[in-house]
Amino acid sequence: MEHISECFIQPHHVSEESKQPFYLTPSDLAMLSVHYIQKGLLFTKPPEASNPSFLDTLLAKLKHSLSLALVHFYPLAGRLVTKKEQDPPVYLVYVDCSNTPGAKFIHASLDMSISDILSPTDVPLVVQSFFDHDRTVNHDGHTTSLLTAQVTELVDGVFIGLSMNHCLGDGTSYWNFFNTWSEIFQAQGSNFTLSNPPVLDRWFPQGHGPIISLPFTDPSEFIDRFEASKLRERMFHFSSESLAKLKAKANSECNTSKISTFQALSALLWRTITRARVLPPDQETSCKLAANNRARLARPLAPNYFGNSVYPITSEPIKAGELLDHGLGWAALKVHRAVVNLNHQDLKGFLDHWLKSPTVFSLRYFDPFSVMMGSSPRFDMYRNEFGMGKAVALRSGYANKFSGKVSSFQGREARSIDLEVCLPPEAMRGLESDDEFMEAASVASYDP
Repeated sequence: MEHISECFIQPHHVSEESKQPFYLTPSDLAMLSVHYIQKGLLFTKPPEASNPSFLDTLLAKLKHSLSLALVHFYPLAGRLVTKKEQDPPVYLVYVDCSNTPGAKFIHASLDMSISDILSPTDVPLVVQSFFDHDRTVNHDGHTTSLLTAQVTELVDGVFIGLSMNHCLGDGTSYWNFFNTWSEIFQAQGSNFTLSNPPVLDRWFPQGHGPIISLPFTDPSEFIDRFEASKLRERMFHFSSESLAKLKAKANSECNTSKISTFQALSALLWRTITRARVLPPDQETSCKLAANNRARLARPLAPNYFGNSVYPITSEPIKAGELLDHGLGWAALKVHRAVVNLNHQDLKGFLDHWLKSPTVFSLRYFDPFSVMMGSSPRFDMYRNEFGMGKAVALRSGYANKFSGKVSSFQGREARSIDLEVCLPPEAMRGLESDDEFMEAASVASYDP
């Protein structure tokens, strides 16, 4: 990987709001010790790439549209700041949007082809270099950019990777920014209205905020630079037909119609990863799903609220032997009940507890016997074209991965889903030889 150039991009023009501190909510502050969000899209070079000026023109358009997008998402051009006071004790982390160099833009080059990236069984390690902020935790946003766009030219393709500080927003916020950037790029300067402008108003529990003081005096008290043990990372594809069969099977086994496609798919991963791990029959395990809570609050947040509003839904703990003795539908019903039971009172309870005793999440404490379904196939990932047509694939960086982490992505074909599964080598071998899993999954192939 050769880094050819880098620069900083400021919002195209400065709004009055951006001159004020941008305060972080409890859900934002809890992310200080986890990694940035790193996702990106791989494009085939279009026919016009034979023109020597193609890449320079593309880079210029990307930088200009990024500066316009940052007008609407101005906190992403900022930096984190900590304000400390002794009497009374204050430890406040917020975003300064005015005295900063902006978002970073990197142009890089790699002498590899699209096939080199997509053909190997496992995701090649070089994909991690498609993103800035490798192994960076969000607290590092005091001294590094809160957003970086990296454009990597391959022999026959272009990869556009975005890394965004997770204290600023969740997956919903991240993909809204990516979509907005692409939308502005596609408009090519013509007057148009953003389809989904972000709502930057901060949401705090009643009676709290905007200043939330943390019970710390130094970052060493809450920063944990987690390094996962050796993992294999592999992509699996689920066609719309395969997903329809899974959903029908789960509902039929339970004599219901309530179980959703994603709940059935999550149950499949929970069962088959549990079997691949060869857990003792009495070892408890659960299935966790990252849930968007904007609509679950008593006073719902706007769908385009910019910030963190996610909470891990957790199924009831089940003994591994019991989980495997029952069928797909039984497990899917457990997942379904966990999803429908999460409500405003649960979220309020979590926030009340956090406000009494603020904590910062660490990946180190994830239950190694459970499965975590992250990201979402609902995010409109392939809408981002940047003048090169539909991307051929989506890939992610090193960030926020551990044994049992499964990231769910929109598939390239309508109503299909791609899963990125992270497991230790021996457990991955078990999953690859699991008949129940491989009957539903297919291996995503690339045909140049």
